[in-house]
Amino acid sequence: MLTIPFENTYLQLGKAFFVKTRPTPVRQPEMIKFNKELAAKLGLAGTNLDSTEGLALFAGNQIPAGAEPIAMAYAGHQFGHFNTQLGDGRALLLGEIVAPDTLRYDIQLKGSGPTDFSRGGDGRAALGPVLREYLVSEAMAKLGVPTTRALAAVSSGEEVARTQLLPGAILTRIATSYVRVGTFQYFAARGNDKAIQQLADYVIHRNYPDATHADNPYLALFEMIIARQAQLLAQWMQLGFIHGVMNTDNMSIAGETIDYGPCAFMDHFNQQQVYSSIDRQGRYAYHNQPAIAQWNLTRLAECLIPLLADDAESAIQHAQEQLDNFQQLYHHAWLAGMRQKTGLSQEQENDAVLIHALLTLMHDNQADFTLTFYHLSRLTRDPGSADRKLHRLFKKTTDLNAWLGRWRERLSAEPLSDSERQQAMQAVNPVYIPRNHRIEAAIRAAEDHQDFTLFHQLHHVLQKPYEEQPGQEQYKLPPLAEEVVQQTFCGT
Repeated sequence: MLTIPFENTYLQLGKAFFVKTRPTPVRQPEMIKFNKELAAKLGLAGTNLDSTEGLALFAGNQIPAGAEPIAMAYAGHQFGHFNTQLGDGRALLLGEIVAPDTLRYDIQLKGSGPTDFSRGGDGRAALGPVLREYLVSEAMAKLGVPTTRALAAVSSGEEVARTQLLPGAILTRIATSYVRVGTFQYFAARGNDKAIQQLADYVIHRNYPDATHADNPYLALFEMIIARQAQLLAQWMQLGFIHGVMNTDNMSIAGETIDYGPCAFMDHFNQQQVYSSIDRQGRYAYHNQPAIAQWNLTRLAECLIPLLADDAESAIQHAQEQLDNFQQLYHHAWLAGMRQKTGLSQEQENDAVLIHALLTLMHDNQADFTLTFYHLSRLTRDPGSADRKLHRLFKKTTDLNAWLGRWRERLSAEPLSDSERQQAMQAVNPVYIPRNHRIEAAIRAAEDHQDFTLFHQLHHVLQKPYEEQPGQEQYKLPPLAEEVVQQTFCGT
Protein backbone atom coordinates (compact mmCIF):
# COMPACT_ATOMS: atom_id res chain seq x y z
CA MET A 1 0.00 0.00 0.00
CA LEU A 2 1.17 3.53 -0.77
CA THR A 3 2.82 5.32 2.12
CA ILE A 4 2.66 9.11 1.94
CA PRO A 5 3.60 11.11 5.05
CA PHE A 6 0.36 13.10 5.17
CA GLU A 7 -0.43 15.68 7.79
CA ASN A 8 -3.82 17.33 8.10
CA THR A 9 -3.42 20.60 9.98
CA TYR A 10 -6.40 22.26 8.27
CA LEU A 11 -8.71 19.80 10.01
CA GLN A 12 -7.58 21.20 13.35
CA LEU A 13 -9.43 24.44 12.57
CA GLY A 14 -12.74 22.68 13.12
CA LYS A 15 -15.80 21.45 11.27
CA ALA A 16 -16.94 24.93 10.23
CA PHE A 17 -14.05 25.09 7.74
CA PHE A 18 -14.73 21.97 5.67
CA VAL A 19 -16.84 18.91 5.04
CA LYS A 20 -15.24 15.48 5.14
CA THR A 21 -15.93 13.84 1.80
CA ARG A 22 -14.65 10.79 -0.01
CA PRO A 23 -13.96 10.92 -3.75
CA THR A 24 -16.31 9.03 -6.04
CA PRO A 25 -14.45 6.14 -7.72
CA VAL A 26 -14.30 5.93 -11.50
CA ARG A 27 -14.63 2.83 -13.66
CA GLN A 28 -11.53 2.66 -15.81
CA PRO A 29 -8.84 5.24 -15.03
CA GLU A 30 -5.72 5.54 -17.16
CA MET A 31 -2.61 7.62 -16.49
CA ILE A 32 -2.13 10.51 -18.90
CA LYS A 33 0.84 12.17 -17.23
CA PHE A 34 2.72 11.75 -13.97
CA ASN A 35 5.08 14.55 -12.94
CA LYS A 36 8.18 12.72 -11.75
CA GLU A 37 10.18 15.93 -11.37
CA LEU A 38 7.56 17.45 -9.06
CA ALA A 39 7.23 14.21 -7.10
CA ALA A 40 10.97 14.30 -6.44
CA LYS A 41 10.77 17.94 -5.32
CA LEU A 42 8.02 16.98 -2.88
CA GLY A 43 10.12 14.13 -1.48
CA LEU A 44 7.82 11.51 -2.99
CA ALA A 45 10.20 9.95 -5.48
CA GLY A 46 10.36 6.68 -3.57
CA THR A 47 6.65 6.29 -2.86
CA ASN A 48 5.78 4.27 -5.98
CA LEU A 49 3.24 6.82 -7.19
CA ASP A 50 3.98 5.94 -10.82
CA SER A 51 2.21 2.60 -10.41
CA THR A 52 -1.17 0.91 -10.36
CA GLU A 53 -1.61 2.04 -6.76
CA GLY A 54 -0.64 5.60 -7.69
CA LEU A 55 -3.17 5.57 -10.51
CA ALA A 56 -5.85 4.46 -8.05
CA LEU A 57 -4.94 7.36 -5.76
CA PHE A 58 -4.96 9.95 -8.56
CA ALA A 59 -8.33 8.63 -9.77
CA GLY A 60 -9.86 8.84 -6.30
CA ASN A 61 -10.35 5.07 -6.21
CA GLN A 62 -8.04 4.55 -3.27
CA ILE A 63 -7.38 6.75 -0.25
CA PRO A 64 -3.85 6.28 1.09
CA ALA A 65 -3.21 5.85 4.79
CA GLY A 66 -3.03 9.17 6.58
CA ALA A 67 -5.13 11.09 4.07
CA GLU A 68 -8.37 12.66 5.32
CA PRO A 69 -10.18 14.06 2.27
CA ILE A 70 -12.09 17.30 2.79
CA ALA A 71 -13.98 19.82 0.68
CA MET A 72 -13.03 23.29 1.89
CA ALA A 73 -15.68 25.92 2.59
CA TYR A 74 -15.43 29.38 1.03
CA ALA A 75 -17.55 32.16 -0.41
CA GLY A 76 -16.68 34.64 -3.15
CA HIS A 77 -17.45 37.53 -5.43
CA GLN A 78 -18.06 36.11 -8.90
CA PHE A 79 -17.94 38.86 -11.53
CA GLY A 80 -18.71 41.34 -8.75
CA HIS A 81 -21.70 39.46 -7.31
CA PHE A 82 -21.30 37.96 -3.86
CA ASN A 83 -22.20 34.35 -3.19
CA THR A 84 -22.08 33.48 0.50
CA GLN A 85 -21.42 29.78 -0.11
CA LEU A 86 -19.30 28.30 -2.86
CA GLY A 87 -16.71 25.82 -1.55
CA ASP A 88 -14.95 22.94 -3.25
CA GLY A 89 -17.67 21.62 -5.51
CA ARG A 90 -15.41 19.24 -7.42
CA ALA A 91 -12.15 19.22 -5.50
CA LEU A 92 -10.92 17.38 -2.42
CA LEU A 93 -7.92 18.18 -0.27
CA LEU A 94 -6.28 14.84 0.58
CA GLY A 95 -3.80 16.33 3.06
CA GLU A 96 -0.44 18.05 3.18
CA ILE A 97 3.17 16.97 3.16
CA VAL A 98 6.37 18.64 4.31
CA ALA A 99 8.81 18.62 1.39
CA PRO A 100 12.62 18.58 1.59
CA ASP A 101 12.57 22.38 1.15
CA THR A 102 10.69 22.44 4.53
CA LEU A 103 7.60 24.01 2.93
CA ARG A 104 4.17 22.45 3.33
CA TYR A 105 2.31 21.48 0.19
CA ASP A 106 -1.36 20.56 -0.08
CA ILE A 107 -2.31 17.71 -2.41
CA GLN A 108 -5.75 18.07 -3.98
CA LEU A 109 -7.84 16.05 -6.42
CA LYS A 110 -9.82 18.13 -8.91
CA GLY A 111 -12.73 16.45 -10.66
CA SER A 112 -13.10 13.71 -8.06
CA GLY A 113 -16.89 13.80 -7.72
CA PRO A 114 -19.65 15.72 -5.94
CA THR A 115 -19.33 17.30 -2.50
CA ASP A 116 -21.75 19.15 -0.23
CA PHE A 117 -20.70 22.31 -2.11
CA SER A 118 -21.43 21.05 -5.63
CA ARG A 119 -24.75 22.94 -5.89
CA GLY A 120 -26.28 20.30 -8.12
CA GLY A 121 -23.16 19.79 -10.21
CA ASP A 122 -21.54 16.44 -10.91
CA GLY A 123 -18.23 17.33 -9.27
CA ARG A 124 -16.38 16.04 -12.29
CA ALA A 125 -13.92 17.63 -14.72
CA ALA A 126 -13.80 17.25 -18.47
CA LEU A 127 -10.59 16.11 -20.12
CA GLY A 128 -9.96 19.39 -21.98
CA PRO A 129 -9.79 21.67 -18.91
CA VAL A 130 -7.60 19.15 -17.09
CA LEU A 131 -5.11 19.12 -19.98
CA ARG A 132 -5.20 22.92 -20.17
CA GLU A 133 -4.50 23.32 -16.45
CA TYR A 134 -1.71 20.75 -16.54
CA LEU A 135 0.00 22.45 -19.49
CA VAL A 136 -0.43 26.05 -18.37
CA SER A 137 0.30 25.60 -14.66
CA GLU A 138 3.47 23.65 -15.40
CA ALA A 139 4.49 26.21 -18.04
CA MET A 140 3.98 28.98 -15.49
CA ALA A 141 6.23 27.16 -13.04
CA LYS A 142 8.98 26.94 -15.65
CA LEU A 143 8.47 30.61 -16.53
CA GLY A 144 9.17 31.45 -12.89
CA VAL A 145 5.65 32.51 -11.91
CA PRO A 146 4.26 31.41 -8.51
CA THR A 147 1.58 28.83 -9.26
CA THR A 148 -0.19 25.68 -8.26
CA ARG A 149 1.49 22.65 -9.81
CA ALA A 150 0.19 19.55 -11.57
CA LEU A 151 1.33 16.23 -10.11
CA ALA A 152 -0.78 13.92 -12.28
CA ALA A 153 -3.58 13.81 -14.82
CA VAL A 154 -5.68 10.70 -15.37
CA SER A 155 -8.58 9.95 -17.66
CA SER A 156 -11.60 8.57 -15.83
CA GLY A 157 -12.98 6.20 -18.46
CA GLU A 158 -16.32 7.96 -17.99
CA GLU A 159 -18.14 10.79 -19.73
CA VAL A 160 -19.25 14.08 -18.19
CA ALA A 161 -22.28 16.01 -19.39
CA ARG A 162 -21.65 19.63 -20.33
CA THR A 163 -23.21 21.13 -23.46
CA GLN A 164 -22.37 17.69 -24.85
CA LEU A 165 -20.91 14.47 -23.50
CA LEU A 166 -17.16 14.79 -23.00
CA PRO A 167 -14.48 12.40 -21.76
CA GLY A 168 -13.76 12.93 -18.07
CA ALA A 169 -10.47 13.35 -16.24
CA ILE A 170 -9.04 14.11 -12.81
CA LEU A 171 -6.15 16.45 -12.00
CA THR A 172 -3.96 16.11 -8.94
CA ARG A 173 -2.57 19.50 -8.11
CA ILE A 174 -0.23 20.94 -5.49
CA ALA A 175 -0.24 24.30 -3.70
CA THR A 176 1.38 25.87 -0.69
CA SER A 177 -2.18 26.73 0.36
CA TYR A 178 -5.72 26.50 -0.96
CA VAL A 179 -6.97 29.24 1.36
CA ARG A 180 -8.48 32.02 -0.73
CA VAL A 181 -9.81 35.52 -0.21
CA GLY A 182 -13.19 33.81 -0.42
CA THR A 183 -12.32 31.61 2.56
CA PHE A 184 -12.16 34.70 4.76
CA GLN A 185 -15.33 36.03 3.13
CA TYR A 186 -17.19 32.85 4.06
CA PHE A 187 -16.77 33.55 7.76
CA ALA A 188 -17.15 37.32 7.47
CA ALA A 189 -20.53 36.78 5.82
CA ARG A 190 -21.55 34.80 8.89
CA GLY A 191 -20.19 37.31 11.39
CA ASN A 192 -17.80 34.69 12.74
CA ASP A 193 -14.87 36.83 13.92
CA LYS A 194 -13.41 33.93 15.90
CA ALA A 195 -13.11 31.79 12.75
CA ILE A 196 -11.54 34.71 10.87
CA GLN A 197 -8.89 34.98 13.58
CA GLN A 198 -8.33 31.21 13.53
CA LEU A 199 -7.89 31.30 9.76
CA ALA A 200 -5.54 34.29 9.90
CA ASP A 201 -3.43 32.57 12.57
CA TYR A 202 -3.31 29.45 10.40
CA VAL A 203 -2.21 31.43 7.32
CA ILE A 204 0.47 33.28 9.31
CA HIS A 205 1.88 30.05 10.71
CA ARG A 206 1.68 28.25 7.38
CA ASN A 207 2.59 30.88 4.76
CA TYR A 208 3.77 34.10 6.44
CA PRO A 209 5.72 33.15 9.59
CA ASP A 210 7.62 36.46 9.58
CA ALA A 211 4.37 38.22 10.47
CA THR A 212 4.52 36.53 13.87
CA HIS A 213 7.29 38.90 14.96
CA ALA A 214 5.47 42.10 13.97
CA ASP A 215 3.86 44.46 16.48
CA ASN A 216 0.56 43.86 14.69
CA PRO A 217 0.78 40.37 13.12
CA TYR A 218 -2.56 40.65 11.29
CA LEU A 219 -1.68 43.99 9.72
CA ALA A 220 1.71 42.54 8.75
CA LEU A 221 -0.10 39.56 7.22
CA PHE A 222 -2.26 41.85 5.10
CA GLU A 223 0.78 43.89 4.05
CA MET A 224 2.65 40.74 2.98
CA ILE A 225 -0.32 39.37 1.05
CA ILE A 226 -0.57 42.67 -0.82
CA ALA A 227 3.13 42.55 -1.69
CA ARG A 228 2.89 39.01 -3.07
CA GLN A 229 -0.17 39.83 -5.14
CA ALA A 230 1.49 42.93 -6.58
CA GLN A 231 4.50 40.87 -7.64
CA LEU A 232 2.31 38.10 -9.08
CA LEU A 233 0.19 40.49 -11.14
CA ALA A 234 3.30 42.18 -12.48
CA GLN A 235 4.58 38.82 -13.70
CA TRP A 236 1.27 38.01 -15.38
CA MET A 237 1.32 41.32 -17.21
CA GLN A 238 4.95 40.94 -18.26
CA LEU A 239 4.11 37.63 -19.96
CA GLY A 240 0.82 38.63 -21.58
CA PHE A 241 -1.11 36.20 -19.36
CA ILE A 242 -4.85 36.61 -18.81
CA HIS A 243 -6.32 34.67 -15.91
CA GLY A 244 -9.86 35.05 -17.21
CA VAL A 245 -11.83 34.63 -14.00
CA MET A 246 -10.31 36.68 -11.16
CA ASN A 247 -13.15 36.10 -8.70
CA THR A 248 -12.25 36.42 -5.02
CA ASP A 249 -12.59 32.66 -4.62
CA ASN A 250 -9.87 32.31 -7.26
CA MET A 251 -7.32 34.52 -5.46
CA SER A 252 -4.88 32.50 -3.36
CA ILE A 253 -3.80 33.93 -0.04
CA ALA A 254 -0.37 32.43 -0.72
CA GLY A 255 0.16 34.60 -3.81
CA GLU A 256 0.10 31.72 -6.28
CA THR A 257 -1.73 31.57 -9.60
CA ILE A 258 -4.70 29.30 -8.97
CA ASP A 259 -7.71 27.90 -10.83
CA TYR A 260 -6.73 27.80 -14.49
CA GLY A 261 -10.12 27.93 -16.14
CA PRO A 262 -10.50 30.13 -19.22
CA CYS A 263 -6.91 31.35 -18.94
CA ALA A 264 -4.81 32.26 -21.96
CA PHE A 265 -1.60 33.88 -23.14
CA MET A 266 -2.09 36.63 -25.70
CA ASP A 267 -0.90 36.29 -29.25
CA HIS A 268 -1.19 39.78 -30.76
CA PHE A 269 -1.09 42.48 -28.12
CA ASN A 270 -4.39 44.05 -27.13
CA GLN A 271 -4.84 45.91 -23.86
CA GLN A 272 -8.56 45.02 -23.84
CA GLN A 273 -8.04 41.36 -24.69
CA VAL A 274 -10.59 38.92 -23.25
CA TYR A 275 -10.71 35.21 -24.03
CA SER A 276 -13.06 33.88 -21.37
CA SER A 277 -16.45 33.00 -22.81
CA ILE A 278 -18.14 34.01 -19.55
CA ASP A 279 -16.47 37.44 -19.23
CA ARG A 280 -18.94 39.22 -21.48
CA GLN A 281 -18.29 42.70 -20.05
CA GLY A 282 -14.50 42.50 -20.03
CA ARG A 283 -14.26 42.75 -16.25
CA TYR A 284 -11.15 40.58 -16.24
CA ALA A 285 -9.58 41.87 -19.46
CA TYR A 286 -5.80 42.01 -19.61
CA HIS A 287 -5.44 45.68 -18.68
CA ASN A 288 -7.96 45.42 -15.83
CA GLN A 289 -6.12 42.69 -13.93
CA PRO A 290 -4.07 44.86 -11.52
CA ALA A 291 -7.12 46.92 -10.57
CA ILE A 292 -9.17 43.77 -10.01
CA ALA A 293 -6.43 42.39 -7.77
CA GLN A 294 -6.66 45.54 -5.66
CA TRP A 295 -10.47 45.25 -5.61
CA ASN A 296 -10.17 41.66 -4.37
CA LEU A 297 -7.68 42.73 -1.71
CA THR A 298 -10.16 45.36 -0.57
CA ARG A 299 -12.68 42.57 -0.02
CA LEU A 300 -10.05 40.78 2.07
CA ALA A 301 -9.46 43.96 4.08
CA GLU A 302 -13.16 44.09 4.90
CA CYS A 303 -12.90 40.62 6.42
CA LEU A 304 -9.81 41.46 8.46
CA ILE A 305 -11.12 44.70 10.00
CA PRO A 306 -11.95 43.05 13.38
CA LEU A 307 -8.30 41.94 13.67
CA LEU A 308 -6.44 45.07 12.59
CA ALA A 309 -7.17 47.36 15.56
CA ASP A 310 -9.27 47.66 18.69
CA ASP A 311 -11.68 50.09 17.04
CA ALA A 312 -13.16 49.99 13.55
CA GLU A 313 -12.04 53.50 12.57
CA SER A 314 -8.37 52.76 13.25
CA ALA A 315 -8.66 49.36 11.57
CA ILE A 316 -10.12 50.90 8.42
CA GLN A 317 -7.38 53.51 8.36
CA HIS A 318 -4.67 50.85 8.67
CA ALA A 319 -6.27 48.75 5.93
CA GLN A 320 -6.64 51.71 3.59
CA GLU A 321 -3.00 52.70 4.04
CA GLN A 322 -1.92 49.22 2.97
CA LEU A 323 -4.34 49.12 0.06
CA ASP A 324 -3.05 52.47 -1.13
CA ASN A 325 0.42 50.91 -1.38
CA PHE A 326 -0.71 48.25 -3.85
CA GLN A 327 -0.46 50.35 -7.00
CA GLN A 328 3.00 51.60 -6.08
CA LEU A 329 4.20 48.08 -5.28
CA TYR A 330 2.67 46.75 -8.48
CA HIS A 331 4.11 49.53 -10.64
CA HIS A 332 7.56 49.09 -9.10
CA ALA A 333 7.50 45.32 -9.75
CA TRP A 334 6.07 45.78 -13.24
CA LEU A 335 8.61 48.42 -14.25
CA ALA A 336 11.52 46.41 -12.85
CA GLY A 337 10.43 43.41 -14.90
CA MET A 338 9.81 45.46 -18.03
CA ARG A 339 13.25 47.03 -17.72
CA GLN A 340 14.67 43.53 -17.74
CA LYS A 341 12.58 42.58 -20.76
CA THR A 342 13.83 45.62 -22.69
CA GLY A 343 17.47 45.30 -21.62
CA LEU A 344 17.67 48.24 -19.24
CA SER A 345 19.81 47.28 -16.26
CA GLN A 346 20.05 50.83 -14.92
CA GLU A 347 17.14 52.95 -13.74
CA GLN A 348 16.42 56.20 -15.55
CA GLU A 349 13.55 58.61 -15.08
CA ASN A 350 11.90 58.19 -18.48
CA ASP A 351 12.13 54.40 -18.74
CA ALA A 352 8.40 53.95 -18.09
CA VAL A 353 7.60 56.39 -20.90
CA LEU A 354 9.83 54.47 -23.30
CA ILE A 355 8.28 51.13 -22.33
CA HIS A 356 4.71 52.38 -22.56
CA ALA A 357 5.50 53.80 -26.01
CA LEU A 358 6.53 50.31 -27.15
CA LEU A 359 3.36 48.78 -25.72
CA THR A 360 1.27 51.41 -27.51
CA LEU A 361 3.01 50.54 -30.79
CA MET A 362 2.42 46.85 -30.16
CA HIS A 363 -1.26 47.47 -29.44
CA ASP A 364 -1.77 49.72 -32.47
CA ASN A 365 0.00 47.28 -34.78
CA GLN A 366 -1.42 44.10 -33.22
CA ALA A 367 2.13 42.84 -32.85
CA ASP A 368 2.63 39.45 -31.25
CA PHE A 369 3.40 39.99 -27.57
CA THR A 370 5.91 37.19 -27.02
CA LEU A 371 7.66 37.47 -30.39
CA THR A 372 8.12 41.24 -30.05
CA PHE A 373 10.26 40.81 -26.96
CA TYR A 374 11.87 37.66 -28.35
CA HIS A 375 13.15 39.50 -31.44
CA LEU A 376 13.99 42.65 -29.45
CA SER A 377 16.26 40.57 -27.25
CA ARG A 378 18.31 39.62 -30.32
CA LEU A 379 19.00 43.14 -31.58
CA THR A 380 22.30 44.97 -31.20
CA ARG A 381 22.92 48.63 -30.43
CA ASP A 382 23.41 49.28 -34.12
CA PRO A 383 20.67 48.58 -36.70
CA GLY A 384 21.21 45.33 -38.56
CA SER A 385 19.60 42.47 -40.41
CA ALA A 386 17.97 41.19 -37.22
CA ASP A 387 15.76 44.30 -37.23
CA ARG A 388 13.84 42.90 -40.19
CA LYS A 389 12.41 40.03 -38.15
CA LEU A 390 10.98 42.51 -35.68
CA HIS A 391 9.68 44.68 -38.54
CA ARG A 392 7.55 41.79 -39.81
CA LEU A 393 5.42 41.96 -36.66
CA PHE A 394 4.48 45.62 -37.20
CA LYS A 395 2.33 47.28 -39.84
CA LYS A 396 3.95 50.71 -39.36
CA THR A 397 7.68 50.16 -39.44
CA THR A 398 8.42 53.89 -39.56
CA ASP A 399 6.97 54.31 -36.08
CA LEU A 400 8.82 51.20 -34.90
CA ASN A 401 12.14 52.50 -36.25
CA ALA A 402 11.59 55.78 -34.45
CA TRP A 403 11.07 53.88 -31.20
CA LEU A 404 14.10 51.69 -31.85
CA GLY A 405 16.15 54.85 -32.28
CA ARG A 406 15.04 56.06 -28.83
CA TRP A 407 15.70 52.62 -27.35
CA ARG A 408 19.21 52.40 -28.82
CA GLU A 409 19.99 55.89 -27.56
CA ARG A 410 18.88 54.75 -24.12
CA LEU A 411 21.13 51.66 -24.40
CA SER A 412 24.14 53.97 -24.84
CA ALA A 413 23.84 54.70 -21.11
CA GLU A 414 24.00 51.00 -20.26
CA PRO A 415 27.24 49.40 -19.02
CA LEU A 416 26.54 45.95 -20.52
CA SER A 417 27.91 44.82 -23.85
CA ASP A 418 25.48 43.67 -26.54
CA SER A 419 26.09 40.01 -25.75
CA GLU A 420 25.68 40.54 -22.00
CA ARG A 421 22.47 42.49 -22.50
CA GLN A 422 21.09 39.97 -24.98
CA GLN A 423 21.80 37.13 -22.57
CA ALA A 424 20.04 38.98 -19.74
CA MET A 425 17.02 39.76 -21.93
CA GLN A 426 16.74 36.21 -23.21
CA ALA A 427 16.66 34.95 -19.63
CA VAL A 428 13.33 36.75 -19.07
CA ASN A 429 11.77 36.78 -22.55
CA PRO A 430 10.46 33.30 -23.37
CA VAL A 431 10.88 31.61 -26.71
CA TYR A 432 7.87 29.37 -26.08
CA ILE A 433 4.58 29.96 -24.28
CA PRO A 434 1.50 27.70 -24.13
CA ARG A 435 -0.19 29.30 -27.11
CA ASN A 436 -3.96 28.89 -27.31
CA HIS A 437 -4.02 27.17 -30.67
CA ARG A 438 -1.42 24.62 -29.58
CA ILE A 439 -3.39 23.82 -26.45
CA GLU A 440 -6.60 23.56 -28.47
CA ALA A 441 -4.96 21.19 -30.95
CA ALA A 442 -3.74 19.00 -28.08
CA ILE A 443 -7.21 18.98 -26.52
CA ARG A 444 -8.93 18.16 -29.81
CA ALA A 445 -6.59 15.25 -30.50
CA ALA A 446 -7.13 13.89 -26.97
CA GLU A 447 -10.89 14.38 -26.80
CA ASP A 448 -11.70 13.35 -30.36
CA HIS A 449 -9.16 10.61 -31.00
CA GLN A 450 -7.76 9.60 -27.56
CA ASP A 451 -4.39 10.72 -28.91
CA PHE A 452 -2.15 12.46 -26.35
CA THR A 453 0.86 12.88 -28.63
CA LEU A 454 0.38 16.62 -29.13
CA PHE A 455 -0.18 17.11 -25.39
CA HIS A 456 3.10 15.38 -24.54
CA GLN A 457 5.03 17.18 -27.28
CA LEU A 458 3.77 20.60 -26.17
CA HIS A 459 4.45 19.84 -22.52
CA HIS A 460 8.00 18.76 -23.40
CA VAL A 461 8.74 22.03 -25.24
CA LEU A 462 7.29 24.14 -22.43
CA GLN A 463 9.69 22.63 -19.90
CA LYS A 464 12.43 24.91 -21.25
CA PRO A 465 10.60 28.08 -22.29
CA TYR A 466 13.68 30.31 -22.42
CA GLU A 467 15.86 28.00 -24.49
CA GLU A 468 15.96 27.59 -28.25
CA GLN A 469 15.08 23.96 -29.00
CA PRO A 470 16.22 22.69 -32.42
CA GLY A 471 13.39 21.33 -34.51
CA GLN A 472 10.68 23.02 -32.40
CA GLU A 473 10.48 26.30 -34.31
CA GLN A 474 6.75 25.81 -35.00
CA TYR A 475 6.02 26.24 -31.29
CA LYS A 476 7.29 29.84 -31.45
CA LEU A 477 4.82 30.86 -34.09
CA PRO A 478 1.49 32.63 -33.59
CA PRO A 479 -1.61 30.99 -35.05
CA LEU A 480 -2.61 31.16 -38.67
CA ALA A 481 -5.90 32.94 -39.31
CA GLU A 482 -7.85 29.69 -39.24
CA GLU A 483 -6.12 28.60 -35.99
CA VAL A 484 -6.93 31.67 -33.89
CA VAL A 485 -8.73 30.81 -30.65
CA GLN A 486 -11.35 33.47 -29.97
CA GLN A 487 -12.73 32.08 -26.70
CA THR A 488 -11.62 29.86 -23.86
CA PHE A 489 -13.97 28.07 -21.52
CA CYS A 490 -14.32 27.34 -17.84
CA GLY A 491 -14.04 23.72 -16.75
CA THR A 492 -17.30 23.52 -14.81
